[in-house]
Amino acid sequence: MIDTDMQNKKIHQGRNIKRFREMLGIKQEALAFELGDEWNQKKVSLLEQKETVESDILTQIAQILKVPAEAIENFDEEQAVNIISNTFTSNDTSTLNAINVQPTFNPLDKMVELYERMLEQQREMIEKLERLIEKK
Repeated sequence: MIDTDMQNKKIHQGRNIKRFREMLGIKQEALAFELGDEWNQKKVSLLEQKETVESDILTQIAQILKVPAEAIENFDEEQAVNIISNTFTSNDTSTLNAINVQPTFNPLDKMVELYERMLEQQREMIEKLERLIEKK
């Protein structure tokens, strides 16, 4: 039953863009600036409301945010919360006890890697904004 629910659940790519952008501390205006002249804050806001985002735009945003496009395409917050709560709130010794998943990677390593990329992206964005301010 869980597998069927997960397969039927639609991933909201626009909301995922917003989540990753906010985790990185990037404003809509800054993302619009990085996307190019035809973009503005309002257009980014509208994009974040779309359930499905065009693959070329999604790829461009993933590059700007320095996250894999697959993360934006597939991230399901509800599933992530369930995995975390079932992993860290149980007193028994089973791993991921509510969901039978055997990841081929260490999820903690992936979280640290994502966090490090987010920090680096934030530093780069601050540098770009400082250069932009200096020009004016």
